Amino acid sequence: MRVLFPLLLIFLLQPAVVLAASAERPFALTEQREPCAEYHPLRAPYFGDTHVHTKYSLDASTQGTRTAPADAYAFARGERIGVQPWTAAGEPLRSLQLERPLDFAVVTDHAELLGEVSTCNSPEAEGYGAWQCRLYRAWPRTAFFLFNTQSSRAKRLGFCGDDGELCRQAGRGPWQEAQQAAEAAYDRSANCDFTAFVGYEWTGASDNLANLHRNIIFRNERVPELPVSFIDTPSAPQLWDALDKQCVNAGNGCEVLVIPHNSNLSDGFMFQTVGDDGEAIDAADAAQRQRLERLVEVMQHKGSSECYYGPGNTEDELCAFEQLPYDKFSGKFMSLTRSAPKADDGFLRAVLRDGLAQEQKLGVNPFKVGFIGSTDTHISAAGAAEEGSFLGHGGAGEPAGSGVPKGLPDDLEFNPGGLAVVWAEQNSRDALFAAMQRRETYGTSGPRMTVRFFGGWDYPAAMCNSADFAAQGYRGGVPMGGDLSPAPEGGAPQFAVAAMMDPGTQRNPGTALQRVQIIKGWIDGDGRQRERVFEVAGNPDNGASVDLQSCQPKGKGFRELCTVWRDPQFNPAESAYYYARVVENPTCRWSQRICAASGVDCSKPETISDGLEACCAVEHRPSIQERAWTSPIWYRPPAAEGGGK
Repeated sequence: MRVLFPLLLIFLLQPAVVLAASAERPFALTEQREPCAEYHPLRAPYFGDTHVHTKYSLDASTQGTRTAPADAYAFARGERIGVQPWTAAGEPLRSLQLERPLDFAVVTDHAELLGEVSTCNSPEAEGYGAWQCRLYRAWPRTAFFLFNTQSSRAKRLGFCGDDGELCRQAGRGPWQEAQQAAEAAYDRSANCDFTAFVGYEWTGASDNLANLHRNIIFRNERVPELPVSFIDTPSAPQLWDALDKQCVNAGNGCEVLVIPHNSNLSDGFMFQTVGDDGEAIDAADAAQRQRLERLVEVMQHKGSSECYYGPGNTEDELCAFEQLPYDKFSGKFMSLTRSAPKADDGFLRAVLRDGLAQEQKLGVNPFKVGFIGSTDTHISAAGAAEEGSFLGHGGAGEPAGSGVPKGLPDDLEFNPGGLAVVWAEQNSRDALFAAMQRRETYGTSGPRMTVRFFGGWDYPAAMCNSADFAAQGYRGGVPMGGDLSPAPEGGAPQFAVAAMMDPGTQRNPGTALQRVQIIKGWIDGDGRQRERVFEVAGNPDNGASVDLQSCQPKGKGFRELCTVWRDPQFNPAESAYYYARVVENPTCRWSQRICAASGVDCSKPETISDGLEACCAVEHRPSIQERAWTSPIWYRPPAAEGGGK
């Protein structure tokens, strides 16, 4: 392990070049735009949010969100937006602004109920006077449960007509507005300051109301006439087929990515190995899924999906990070369906191992997914993942009309969410989308730390001392999201990982790094699924902590960490994946920041004012260690070659 200054050169001083318009790029050009003035041959990290809800999502609107897709993109670009509650004159009582704008964002309002919400808010619409709409306007929280119950059953409300066409057509307006807002926000000039994609959320549910949600992101302005919803396609295979028909094979240049999220709340149904008919999936099914579902959200407002911590898995305590206390979202509201999380609920380490097992069986890995983070904000606040300015993202918070929240602004188990980071040559739709397709991405729990991860067979031991670290990484192997070539005779894979702390801002400086780990999952010679966490850089016992009353960090950490590590247990006959996890020193969680600022002393009941009771709850986690997760790098034995890219 080495800790050294040249990493600043690696990350911050990589030269940008001006590329001639006719020059060859490693990604296809599918849109008309000015060439970006800056072009990074060795790629640069772009920070964004691919999971953003506005007033057109039912759950956001019933909690008072009035901001639209254009507002969400404006916020992502650094503008201030209003946050509920609102006065009678339409003025917000709260507001929010990013200290640092994002590089890209995607508004992903729910396709389901898009027309219903529009109808109930449009006096001129047929159905506006229906009892369900009157309920929506008078008792929004009740309407939230009624409308969602119908949607989770893949049913429309009665005022939509027998075939649902009235609501389907009513959804055209919001869908067109989402496209127009993305186009208006997208910087097509040579500055390439901001990229806005067109997208939406497919909000599916299993029979027991477990989460099957997926975000749908399109490469360019060529998109289906209407978003494909769970009501139209009530299973993931039906969704993939519809997207293939209406986008991929439509012949108009439409391209799409499907990003599952909150597999931690899927009760094991998100990544199934059987089809709609109950029969085991075949190679064609696995290939379709791998082609469309290239990424997965490892972190967002409603918890981390990385790995399970609890009975049967207590070795990696870092898996307890932002783990929700229930295994499906319906369990939050309905005690009859509430149960604690389990190891087989859909946590991604296990899913990745299941993918290796399926590849051995089918020749194709259906669960070959890279990692990103996002917020899942329901207040149009794209990228608002700062612990110190968290106002609550909605999605399960207080209904409209409740006034400014007292004390904690969101439920204790929730968090500000994460960010998606993409390594691309430039900030354009084509470059970012191509990077997401090849899975050269990572997710963070909010901080903007910079992480590179390469895998190869013959990296030099002094690679971390070199200013061309990235060039050597690409030249001698593959980046995060890639496939290692077959093992050379007697060789073992090497992984070069380099991380730099989030520099933060003058008002909110970043937090030092504590350590870097490499997580390996594999299938051993007896067919058993195995995993191990390797400490490869930094110091897990550095004594760092945080003062929970002042929230000031204590102890030392690292500004940069870099190492070249070789797997000491490598067996060339065993399929495996590897990803890096970068961990910061401890800091105060968002909830503790509010508790401390409010002077709460749990030994003195008189200091616990209304709304702050959760500060002293047993389940309150006052400190956290923010982190980043790289997309995996996969190794397949020669016999498994051909399992897809």
